[in-house]
Order: sequence, then structure tokens, then C-alpha cells
Amino acid sequence: MRKTMMAQLALVAVVGAAPMVAQGGGGMAGMPGMAGRGGDPTTKVVGSGQLPAGWLMRFDPPGAGKPAQDIKEISFVTMGDGYHFKSGPAAIYYNPKDMGKGIFAVSATFHQAKSMQHETYGLFIGGSNLQDSTQGYIYFVIRPSDGSYQVKVRGGNAAPPRVAAPPVDPAIVKDDPKDGSALNTMTIHVAKDSVHFLVNGKLVKGMSKAELGRATDGQVGIRINHNLDVHVSGYGIKK
Repeated sequence: MRKTMMAQLALVAVVGAAPMVAQGGGGMAGMPGMAGRGGDPTTKVVGSGQLPAGWLMRFDPPGAGKPAQDIKEISFVTMGDGYHFKSGPAAIYYNPKDMGKGIFAVSATFHQAKSMQHETYGLFIGGSNLQDSTQGYIYFVIRPSDGSYQVKVRGGNAAPPRVAAPPVDPAIVKDDPKDGSALNTMTIHVAKDSVHFLVNGKLVKGMSKAELGRATDGQVGIRINHNLDVHVSGYGIKK
């Protein structure tokens, strides 16, 4: 399977401010989140205050005047063949051992049992300084409610600019009209001079590293926006 995936990626390449929180950590101090802006309040989640062994997280800045989030406002647990997330405020999740360098691919399958409405989820690469105000990373997220995706680059605590966001892409499996469920496998493949964003094995966007404007080496991980209930399996890096 690994050889097949890397062969597909090779073909694509040709054509195409809060401290971090560890397992058992306490509240998130001093970092506000994107959650709850305008008429989009954040769902109340009561978590255990624990993360799976080895994992860290960081909330998004909530905005001026908003209280700091607490790790108990999310639930992130090992479940079955992977991990299950319920949020709560938007955040990134990562294990320090998962580092990408040079040519590599990070992939995961996301399964929602019901519609997540306008919210997005996905993967990130190129993470650095994730514990302080100079944090930075590149992230790729999808929104199955309408089949759209976004690529953004975060640098510091300011709102990250959107570098790619077409309306929809047919590769993305949309919410099932009966029960709102959706299953999508996402991959970020980093080549020598370019980065490829794939969903279900199909290229939805290819960009040069110069277009992205940020180094791709660094921490990789998972991004979960607010108000989500999603299972993640098959997460890992292939080099």
C-alpha cells in the first residue's frame, strides 16, 4: 500500500499566544480563539483535561477581550483504530515525534457521523514555535458540507491569510443527504519545489513552495476547528 501511495504521489508531482498543552496539562493561559465570533457560538464540551500520550495542542487566538480557553473544553481521545475529537474551541494537535523534512507526505482519514455544517478540519505541516507568539504552519482543511477546501499559512497570532480556496472540488465527499455523514482521506505531499494537496487520492491543489512563502520542514499534525465531532484514522507520515 505504501509503494502504491508513493507512486501516486510521484505521479502527482510530475503533473502537477498560549503555552502548549501536554498530556494532563492545565488550562491554556493567555491565548484567545476564533471560536464564538459573531453569531457562531462555540459548543460547550466537557473533556477530561487529558490528551493521548505524547500529544500536545494549541488553541487558536479567540479574539480581544475573550477569556483564555481550557483544555477541558475539548475532548481528544484514542478510540478504536485512531483518535476521536470533539470541540470546543478550534485548535491544532500534534505529537513532537511527527516531523516532516525534505520530501514527505502526511495523511489521515476523517470520518464525521453527522454534518459538521460550515466547519472545517484537516492537516498541517511546517510547524514551528508552536508554543509561543511566533507560531507558524501551513494548513489544509476541507468543508464537506459544500465540498470546498482552504489552504492557509499562519504566522504569529494574526488571522492567517488564505492562499487557496476555490468554491468546491469534486474529489471531496460531501455530506450524505440522508444523515450528514462523510468520509474523506486527506494528504499533503511535499516534493522538492512544490506542495500537493490531495483528497481521496486526487489532486485538488498544487502550489510551489515560493507561492506558499513558508518553509515546509517542521512539525506536522491535525487541525480541528470549533464545534466538531470527527474520528481520525490512518494518521501518519510517509517519507
